[in-house]
Amino acid sequence: MASASSTFNPPSPILPEVSIPSFDPLPNMLNTLQAQTPTQRRANERFAKHEAAKRGKPETIVKQKPKSKSPLPIVWVVVLAFIVCGGVIFEFLKVLPEIWGFISSIITRWTS
Repeated sequence: MASASSTFNPPSPILPEVSIPSFDPLPNMLNTLQAQTPTQRRANERFAKHEAAKRGKPETIVKQKPKSKSPLPIVWVVVLAFIVCGGVIFEFLKVLPEIWGFISSIITRWTS
């Protein structure tokens, strides 16, 4: 039986030494950085100001909902309304002389 003070050390696998190439991003970044023009700077400041104004507001205020377009043009709505209500208007115009005659007979009886 092994004593409690001894520890088990498994044999370590032998790995070949690999050289890792060093990567230095600084020289590449120095070549790609360019100075900001005054126009770009003003545009960036405007954008940052606009984005800062949107912070903390609900999404519905930030994103404006587009106007909903009617699936039917207004001309077709008028045509459909005329087809549906036009018959009633023509019937009323056809009956109007009879209504006027009835109203005038009541007025003549009342006044005479």
